[in-house]
Amino acid sequence: MAGGIRTDELAAGVVAGERRALARAITLVESTLPEHRTQALSLLEVLAPKAGRAMRVAISGTPGVGKSTFIERFGTHVIDDGNRIAVLAIDPSSTLSGGSILGDKTRMELLTRNEAAFIRPTPSGGTLGGVAARTREAILLCEAAGFDVVVVETVGVGQSETMAAQMTDMFVLLLAPAGGDELQGIKRGIIELADLILVNKADGDLVPIAAKAVGEYRLALQLIRPRSEHWSVPVSTCSALNDVGISDCWQTICEYRTVMHTHGEIAHRRASQAQAWLKSEINDALERRFRADPRVRARLKDIEAAVAKGTLPPTTAAQRLIDEFLNE
Repeated sequence: MAGGIRTDELAAGVVAGERRALARAITLVESTLPEHRTQALSLLEVLAPKAGRAMRVAISGTPGVGKSTFIERFGTHVIDDGNRIAVLAIDPSSTLSGGSILGDKTRMELLTRNEAAFIRPTPSGGTLGGVAARTREAILLCEAAGFDVVVVETVGVGQSETMAAQMTDMFVLLLAPAGGDELQGIKRGIIELADLILVNKADGDLVPIAAKAVGEYRLALQLIRPRSEHWSVPVSTCSALNDVGISDCWQTICEYRTVMHTHGEIAHRRASQAQAWLKSEINDALERRFRADPRVRARLKDIEAAVAKGTLPPTTAAQRLIDEFLNE
């Protein structure tokens, strides 16, 4: 029992859609304390049957592209259409500075105050794997709380985007209206993940530049094998600042969900993601037990020093530690 509340009481509060209960539940699953982890697993087991009905959307983009403004406008359209939306912000730097997540929440002030919205930072805990594992659990909790759309917001364009794509139904890539060098700077792998590409900040003098960038990205997509044979990745402009094109984005996401459900691709994608999650949890649990083993800890420092000096090959060192752990 964490924080003086029983698991069944916390589960009931989450199912009732109480935002405070949901926040406490996410805090519980993010905790690294062994007693909290035990309670978190019990909570997730109770709530898992009530999850799975939301549309899971990853929204990513280069720094400064206007993700916070976009998400606030997008969330408003989702709510106006009769839905509830939860936003989970992944911030790899939050454990050091706490900065950008708090900034995002401040910039999404209107959405934060809306009773149909829930905004939650998801810190990395120092490792990207930790972000992925706990974010998956947070998605489950948000779905159990009755949210219709769960947005996973990532920071920057890199490995965290790949992880976000592996836990959502749709990957939306938000780009700035630069084109040219900007296009060259975006990794091919990120473009391959995209189910929808939006060129934001298409307002004022940037309108023709944004239109040109759309053309360049469309050409780039012709050189990439589509993620799904049933969906051609749309590329369009929008202006989150002026609320232009955001409603169309929401309609595209609704269309995507219909198409992918019809062909069974969302179910297939989620099944694959669940299997990957299982493997990740097994690997993480084994590594934690390996590092906590007293025999391994007794030898680890010396072996690491030998590897650093080059007197012991890493492969041999790893095998010795594993043999010690398995007591072979």
